[in-house]
Amino acid sequence: MDSKLIVIAIGGNSLIEDSRHVTVSAQAEAAAKTAHHIAKLIKEGHKVVIAHGNGPQVGYILLRAEYARKILHTVPLDSCVADTQGAIGYQLQQALSNELRMLAIEKDVATIVTQVLVDDDDPSFCNPTKPIGSFMGKEEADYHREHDNWSIVEDAGRGYRRVVASPVPREIIELGAIRKMIDAGVITIAVGGGGIPVVRDKDGSLHGREAVVDKDLAACILAKDLKADLFVISTAVEKVCINYNKPDQKAIDCMTIAQAGEYMKQGQFAPGSMLPKIQAIVDFVSSTGCEGIVTDPAHLYDSLYGNSGTKIIKG
Repeated sequence: MDSKLIVIAIGGNSLIEDSRHVTVSAQAEAAAKTAHHIAKLIKEGHKVVIAHGNGPQVGYILLRAEYARKILHTVPLDSCVADTQGAIGYQLQQALSNELRMLAIEKDVATIVTQVLVDDDDPSFCNPTKPIGSFMGKEEADYHREHDNWSIVEDAGRGYRRVVASPVPREIIELGAIRKMIDAGVITIAVGGGGIPVVRDKDGSLHGREAVVDKDLAACILAKDLKADLFVISTAVEKVCINYNKPDQKAIDCMTIAQAGEYMKQGQFAPGSMLPKIQAIVDFVSSTGCEGIVTDPAHLYDSLYGNSGTKIIKG
């Protein structure tokens, strides 16, 4: 196979293998397992750019801040995203560097803290719906509404949760720097957590916003802007399924964007789970004519060189 430029988007949950035992070292071990499979692609001569999610990790930062709010300042959400870009990027770049060393491959791996431009008039800022952080009681919820101006909703009788805007990503601010790193042969980790949401004012200055950007949509923009040959979304399942969790569940080996569109109309893919992944892949394939793949970390290599994963093609 000819050398390809591959953008791989890794889910933040893939770094947490056991939700009952969440530690930094456990997340580092999970990152090492994912890095092992990515390194095999690099060994084949492919250029790789890695994006990653951060949903659970941002939740932990917010929970720490909640416990410490009487003695420490709160942390705005855009800074939380930046924090996770650094921490997760560190784990991934260290794990990849170790894997490449064992394969006798001399390549640099680096993380770039990435801002993503959003629109201040994005409708989600007026109607925030993305739940983040942990559940809270009514007294705590009322406190945050009054003192922190949080938007909070009751969640199916389980308590109250903060909801924030999830605006559509428009532009990757550090795209030029990312291109230079790739051209220099650096394995690059970018747009972590969908990127830090920022807006640009009339004089061109950038300012952060309290929001979260969908990681798959931001990774799609990155893949398109870089003219990637392949866009891969790594998630919890080896293949996409229709009729999921039903007696007639069926794994899909390959589907065209037209077939994917029909499945989306049928409601086959869960919102907030598989749906945004399929939407992002379809966007990439429609725009570029190149191929997209959805699979889990363990089958990244076999999705290119075997029969694993679900391929999405133009048709």
